[in-house]
Amino acid sequence: MEPPLSDCLREVHRLLDGSELPPRPLDRALRNLSGALAREVRLMEKLQNALAHINEGRFLDEVMNGLFNEFKGTIPFERIGLALLEDGDVVRARWAKSDLPEVKLLVGFAASMAGSSLKGVLRANRPRVLNDLTQYLKEHPDSISTKLVVEEGVRSSLTCPLIAEGKRVGFLFFSSKETGAYENEHVETYSRIAAHVSVLVEKSLWTNRLAAQKEEIEKKNAELSRLNDLKNSFLGIAAHDIRSPVGITQMVLDSIIKGGDKLDAAAQRSLLVESAALCRHALALLNDLLDVAKIESGKIELKPISFDLASLLRETAERHGRLAAVKGTRVVAEPPPPGDMRADPLRVRQILDNLVSNAVKFSPPESTVQIRARREAAGWRVEVEDQGPGLSEEDRKRLFQDFARLSAQPTGGEKSTGLGLAITRRMVEAHGGKIGANCPPEKGTTFYFYLPD
Repeated sequence: MEPPLSDCLREVHRLLDGSELPPRPLDRALRNLSGALAREVRLMEKLQNALAHINEGRFLDEVMNGLFNEFKGTIPFERIGLALLEDGDVVRARWAKSDLPEVKLLVGFAASMAGSSLKGVLRANRPRVLNDLTQYLKEHPDSISTKLVVEEGVRSSLTCPLIAEGKRVGFLFFSSKETGAYENEHVETYSRIAAHVSVLVEKSLWTNRLAAQKEEIEKKNAELSRLNDLKNSFLGIAAHDIRSPVGITQMVLDSIIKGGDKLDAAAQRSLLVESAALCRHALALLNDLLDVAKIESGKIELKPISFDLASLLRETAERHGRLAAVKGTRVVAEPPPPGDMRADPLRVRQILDNLVSNAVKFSPPESTVQIRARREAAGWRVEVEDQGPGLSEEDRKRLFQDFARLSAQPTGGEKSTGLGLAITRRMVEAHGGKIGANCPPEKGTTFYFYLPD
């Protein structure tokens, strides 16, 4: 091993102070000094390169990798590790790089500072040299970190405290596979490196924090943008769907008021029926929107009781059958097996109303919508089958999403808010159930939902 700079300077000073100047020893001493000074210059260049990383504002991992590569071959190590203090009481491995075959002490390893010898390193604010880790482990068998690095093949270590602007940041560990690798000269050199690395680490941590904050802000901005788009979509749909029926209703009522004496009873009734239908549509849209708000805010309240499912299916079929008869569509409920369903009957009725009205809406004239239910293990499965055009591959991807209008068009000119299936999904999931749709090879779609008892 070449003598360090301090030893070279002492030897030259001793020879120059002697009464005689033996040429050969002095020549050798000067050559040693020249070599030591050259090494010192190279080391300073390495330090300057490391400082350049600070000014470039690179991230911590990138900076530490650069540090490992810059000093490799200049000072002895096969492994460098960086550990940072968390809340002043825990030290956690933040980065490591090694030329050894296997790494045992992994990034993320954490240990309490309580009772740790690292506390003394911080208090002294001086590097610590352990030139025989095998012996140190025998004397400190409870040191898990030492055990792990010894298993890696490390035999000597030099631990430098990292302190930036008076703040304890963490530790920098230089490790070698050679026993007795570190001398006093190394302590001075590594202390200088650690002083620069402390600033480097602190700045890199700030860079990381700023990058993380920027990423979080970008995520929030993206979410706000998505919500803003959703709001605009909602406002567009709501404005169109509510304004249209309300406007037409106003026109119809104005016609009745202004020309009531000119209309016979049948004409007046027809206009009133049309107005009532338009009002129902506007009310249905508002109810849908209110339901979405309730469910998304977690305010939906379920009141599960046991009730006769057969009666609910029959009433649903009769109610929707009267409306479907206008377009020649039949709604039929198959008698389910005996037994009660335990759920919130009001919400189950909403689920059925949405699915059946949707089936009627997309069913062709003279077709049949079938409602059936069967008992399954610990719950009920209910199906609504139509004879409509089925679902395209794109429709399948968008099913049950807010404001998702399908490619198929209602066969009777009915309005669609794009919210019914989304609300139905939330109602089912609020019960802890599942909902889906099947499309057989022939035309038609079967929507189903399962509610556990």
